[in-house]
Amino acid sequence: MGSEDPREPDAEEPDPRTRLMQEVAEEMDQIEADFGDDYQIGRVITVVEVLRPGGDVNLRVRAGQLPWVTLGMLRSAEKILERQIMGSD
Repeated sequence: MGSEDPREPDAEEPDPRTRLMQEVAEEMDQIEADFGDDYQIGRVITVVEVLRPGGDVNLRVRAGQLPWVTLGMLRSAEKILERQIMGSD
């Protein structure tokens, strides 16, 4: 990802909470646009890249379900992303 990518962390963005809340709000807006009012939110997984001074990079994964359900959801997400990548060529 290059610096022109709007999803790249902004060095001038002071509040990481605000960034995370904006990302979640954007996802909710997209869900509402795609599904209207006839849906429920099921299981949720969050994967967050945490950047620290000095170049330390960590991934935080939070999932409120059994580990094998989480793995199945992540594998499904991987296949969806692969299809999106292959379809964008």
